[in-house]
Amino acid sequence: MSLLSLNCRGLGNPDAVGGLRNLLRREAPAIVFLCETRLNSKEFGRVRACLDDYEGLEVDSAGRSGGLAFMWKREIGCTLRSASMHHIDVEVSWNSKVWRVTGFYGWPVVSDRHLSWQLLRMLKEEYDGPWVCVGDINEVLYATEMKGGARAQWQMNNFREAVNDCGLRDVVFEGYEFTFDNGQANEAM
Repeated sequence: MSLLSLNCRGLGNPDAVGGLRNLLRREAPAIVFLCETRLNSKEFGRVRACLDDYEGLEVDSAGRSGGLAFMWKREIGCTLRSASMHHIDVEVSWNSKVWRVTGFYGWPVVSDRHLSWQLLRMLKEEYDGPWVCVGDINEVLYATEMKGGARAQWQMNNFREAVNDCGLRDVVFEGYEFTFDNGQANEAM
């Protein structure tokens, strides 16, 4: 089973919706988590109508910030466990197995980041089975996971502590080294 998690940074224009539709057709993920859609439920309903074969649910944006969506192929059973502006927690039933997927959008402001770790720990306490947590955590485990800018060691330490407390493990990936860039060229990137 494949899973796609994407920070959309807005999904309101037709080009973005077309790009998402093409990505879903090409990769055919079974489960999709989108954050920063910047859409309310009604607006996202129109987007989802353009995406073949997916059911889903969403959390409204607050104005034009935030917004989450969780989608799955129709042959997969998904049951909502809980949701907030920062997560959608779903129980997945597939191939006679039950597990949990949490789409997570961490607090972007550093002084609020401790709320992300509180939420992760609370979610861990609610379920003891297999668990996959994906999304935009807004933090890195190690300084080598970013280029440019700076992260305080205590920020990364707090995140690593939360990951360890929840029994989560970082999944190794293949492909482009970084998952976000600022769209600048050369040294300004």
